[in-house]
Amino acid sequence: MPSSRKLVIVESPAKARTIGGYLGPDFEVEASVGHIRDLPQPSELPADMKKGPYGKFAVDVEGDFDPYYVVDADKKKKVAELKRALKDADELYLATDEDREGEAIAWHLLDVLKPKVPVKRMVFHEITKEAITRALENTRELDTRLVDAQETRRILDRLVGYEVSPLLWRKIKPGLSAGRVQSVATRMVVERERERMAFRSASYWDVKGTFTGGPADDRGQFVARLVTLDGKRVATGRDFGDDGRLKKAAATVGTVHLDEVRATELAGALERADARVASMETKPYTRRPAAPFTTSTLQQEASRKLRMSAREAMRTAQGLYENGYITYMRTDSSALSGQAISAARRQAAELYGPEYVPGKPRVYASKAKGAQEAHEAIRPAGDSFRTPAQVAGQLTGAQFKLYELIWKRTVASQMADASGSTATVRLAAEPVLDGGARTAQAELTASGTVITFRGFLAAYEEGRDADRYESSEKETRLPVLAEGDAVATDQVTAEGHETTPPPRYTEASLVKAMEERGIGRPSTYAATISVIVDRGYVDRRGQALVPTWLAFSVVRLLEDNLPRLVDYDFTAEMESDLDRIADGTEDRVGWLTRFYRGENTEEAPGLKELVDGLGDIDARAVNTIDIGDGISLRVGRYGPYLETAGTDGAEGQRASVPDGVAPDELTVAKAHELLAAGADDGRELGTDPATGHTIIGRNGRYGPYVTEVLPDDEDDAGSAAGAEPAGPEAPAAPGAKKKPVKKKVVKAKPRTASLFASMQLDSVTLEDALRLLSLPRVVGTDPEGVEITAQNGRYGPYLKRGTDSRTLASEDQLFDITLEEALAVYAQPKRGRGATAKPPLRELGDDPVTGKPVVVKDGRFGPYVTDGVTNATLRKDDAVEDITPERGFDLLAEKRAKGPAKKPARKPAARKPAAKKPAAKKAAAK
Repeated sequence: MPSSRKLVIVESPAKARTIGGYLGPDFEVEASVGHIRDLPQPSELPADMKKGPYGKFAVDVEGDFDPYYVVDADKKKKVAELKRALKDADELYLATDEDREGEAIAWHLLDVLKPKVPVKRMVFHEITKEAITRALENTRELDTRLVDAQETRRILDRLVGYEVSPLLWRKIKPGLSAGRVQSVATRMVVERERERMAFRSASYWDVKGTFTGGPADDRGQFVARLVTLDGKRVATGRDFGDDGRLKKAAATVGTVHLDEVRATELAGALERADARVASMETKPYTRRPAAPFTTSTLQQEASRKLRMSAREAMRTAQGLYENGYITYMRTDSSALSGQAISAARRQAAELYGPEYVPGKPRVYASKAKGAQEAHEAIRPAGDSFRTPAQVAGQLTGAQFKLYELIWKRTVASQMADASGSTATVRLAAEPVLDGGARTAQAELTASGTVITFRGFLAAYEEGRDADRYESSEKETRLPVLAEGDAVATDQVTAEGHETTPPPRYTEASLVKAMEERGIGRPSTYAATISVIVDRGYVDRRGQALVPTWLAFSVVRLLEDNLPRLVDYDFTAEMESDLDRIADGTEDRVGWLTRFYRGENTEEAPGLKELVDGLGDIDARAVNTIDIGDGISLRVGRYGPYLETAGTDGAEGQRASVPDGVAPDELTVAKAHELLAAGADDGRELGTDPATGHTIIGRNGRYGPYVTEVLPDDEDDAGSAAGAEPAGPEAPAAPGAKKKPVKKKVVKAKPRTASLFASMQLDSVTLEDALRLLSLPRVVGTDPEGVEITAQNGRYGPYLKRGTDSRTLASEDQLFDITLEEALAVYAQPKRGRGATAKPPLRELGDDPVTGKPVVVKDGRFGPYVTDGVTNATLRKDDAVEDITPERGFDLLAEKRAKGPAKKPARKPAARKPAAKKPAAKKAAAK
C-alpha cells in the first residue's frame, strides 16, 4: 500500500531546507516566500470596482470593511507551484510562524489553495528535530481571532495612510507618507530635537579632592566631591532645568550654585584645611541578571553592543532561527521553557562552576506593556545549547556575534546574583573663606562598590543607553576608614561644567521608549525605523537619530490638524484594542466602524470626518519655523532654506541650509553665518587672460564650484551668484518672488564647473579654475569621424562618443587621457553605464539548488549575488563583508520563486472581482 504524501508549507526557503532535513521522505516542504497576496493599489482594481465602496482603499468602507485581496504579481508562479504540489498530497500542514502575521499567511494560503484534503496547523518556536517532532504530534486548527487582529491592523494602516498621505502631498511635498505608528515615532524624534533646540546650558563648578587614609599597613587614595557647604547642598547638573536656571525645588532649599571664583577659593581653602571622617557606612550590594531576550530587548542590545540597526538585528536573527540556531525571534515573552532552564543551568555549572548557579531556577514573567502572543523568550535552540565555540565554524560575521549575544544572555539569566558591598564615606572640613573672615562647614563624600562574587557578570553584563548625568555606580575600592579618622589632603581642584541637553534617541533608546509607551509592537519596530529613515524624516548621525526639517513640517501639520493620530496614549489604546480583537473580546467590524466612520459613539469623530472637516490649511505656516531675529526657516520642495523679510520694498535674503546642520545646531548666529555666506560674492581667483572675465570660486548647494563673472552680471547685482555647476539643475528657492520681465532677452550663461573631489575652495588657483572651465575637452575623433569628448558629470568623469558614454576611473583622466586610450576603452564591451568588468567581491560557494558557484559582485544598483543565471540585489542591511553563504542562497531562491519580471498585461474592461473576501470565509476554514 503506497504511503501518504504530506505537503508542509512554510514562509522561507531557508526554513524549508532546515525542516525538510528533519522530516522523512513522506513529507514535501515548500516555501510561500512570505505573503502570497495583499490589498492592491486602488488603481489596480478591476474597472467595475473603482467607483464603488472599494474604490478608494480596496476595502469596503461603506459596509463591513471587507478587504479585496489579490495574489501579488510576483507570487502567481509560486501559487501555481503550491497548487501542483497540493494535488499529489493527502494532507496539508500549514507551518507558518506562530504569531499574528504567520496566522494570517496561513489563512491566505488556505483561502487561495482551497485544499480538498485534511488541513492541520503546525506551530513551533524553534527549528530542531525535537521541536518539529512535537509540532507534528500537536497540531491545531487555524486561530481566526489572530487572523482578525492582523487583518484589522492591515486595514487600519491602509485607512490612515491613504487618508492622511495625500494631505502631506498637497501641503508639504509629493511622495510623503503618513502612518499610524511611523508618524508617532517621527513625532517622538522631533519632540526630542525640540527639547534640544529650547535647551539653554548652565555653567556650574564643583570641587573635588584627592585624599589618603586608612591603617598604616593598608593606606589608600580616594577621590571625594564637595556635597554641602554650611549645611546647604552644592548644585550639580541635575539641579538645573533645560532653561539654564536652577530648578524650583533646588532654589527653594537654598542650593549653593558655585561659580569659578567661589569654587577656586573653596578648593584652595580645603587644601589647607584638616579633613576627618564624619561617617563611614557599608551596605551589602546585590545585582540580578537581566531577563532573557524579547524582540525589543534584543534590538536594544544589538544596537548598543554590536552597532546593529533594528532591521539588521531582525534580519540576522531571522537567519539564525530559520537555520535552527535560535528560537523564534518575534516574541514579547521573557519566559523560558523547562528544558531551556535546565540547559542554561547545566551549561552555567559546566563552564563557570556549580557555585555560579542558584539553588532554584529563575522564572521570568513578561512585563512588556500589552504583551501579546505567549511565545518563549529568544534563546539558543534545542534541549541542550550549543556554545559559541561549537558554532564558530558554521556562522560568520554578524550571525556569530548575535548568536553569542543571545547565548550569553540566556545562560546568564539562570546564574547567581553578583554580590559585594558598597561603602560611603563622608569627610568633614572647616575651610577658612572670605580672606580669613569666616570659617565654613564643608562636607565631601566618596563611594565605591566592591564586587566580591561576580555571579552572572562572569558571563554577561547588560548595556546601557547614554545618560545626561554621570552614573554613580562604579566598581572602586575605598580604604578601611572609621569615624573620627584623620585623612591626608593630597590635592583639591575646582572643575567647571556645562549642562548638556537631552540625548538624541538612538535606535535602542527609541525602541525602548516606544515599548514603554505601548506604541506599536516590537516585531514592527525595525520596519518603522527603516520607514522614517527611508522617507527622509530622520537621518542617522553615528548611532543618533536626527530629525530633518521635513519631519518638523509633517509633525506640525499632524499636531495642528489631526492631533489624535499622533497622540501617544491614543496610539497605545489602539494597540490594546487590537489585542482585544485577538482574544475575541472586541468585534473587528464594530471597532473599524467607530474608528473610521465614528458611528454609534458620542466620543471623538471618526477618521473620515476629521480629514473631511479640516478645511484650508496654510501650507506656508506649516512649512515655516521661526529661528529668531527676523529669520525664518522654510521647508521647500528642494530642501530647507533660510529667509529674511525685506525692508523698504527690497527682497529679503535667502540661503540654503546644508544637510550637515542639525536642527538644534541652527542657532540665530549660525543662521546669520549661512545668510552671509549665501550673499557672499565668492573668492576672486583672477582674470581669464583669454576673455578678460573675472573668475571666482563659490560654495553652492551641490558643492564648491568655479564660475566666470560676465560683464552684464557685474552691472546686474551679480546674477552669477546663483549659477551652479553642471549636474542637477538648481531651482530657485520655493516662494521666491519673480521680477517683472520687460522684454525677452537671451543672455549668455557664465561657464561653471564643479571642483574635483581632491580640491578645496580655499586653495584652488586660477590655473586650476581655467582647466576646469575648459571642460568638456575634445580628445579626438574615432576612425568613423565621430568626436570623443571627456566630460565631468553628476555621476563622475566619463567619455562621450555620440550617444555612447563610458565611465573614467578618475577625474584626472579628463585632462590626461589620449585618443588611443579612449579608443581602447570603447573597444571593451559595454557593461551597465560603460564600466569595465570587475572581479567578484566575494565567493560564497556552490548553490545547493543549481550547483553553480555563487559570488557577490558590484553592479550598477549596488552589490548583488549571482550564480551566473539568477541575480539578486543585496538588501540595505546586507553588508558585503558579513553576508553568509546561506543568506546568499536564500536571496537567489527568493528571486527564482518570484520568476522573471513581466510587463503588466492589458486588463480586460469587464474583469470580475474574484478575490473578494466573504464574511464567513474564516468560519469555513475551521
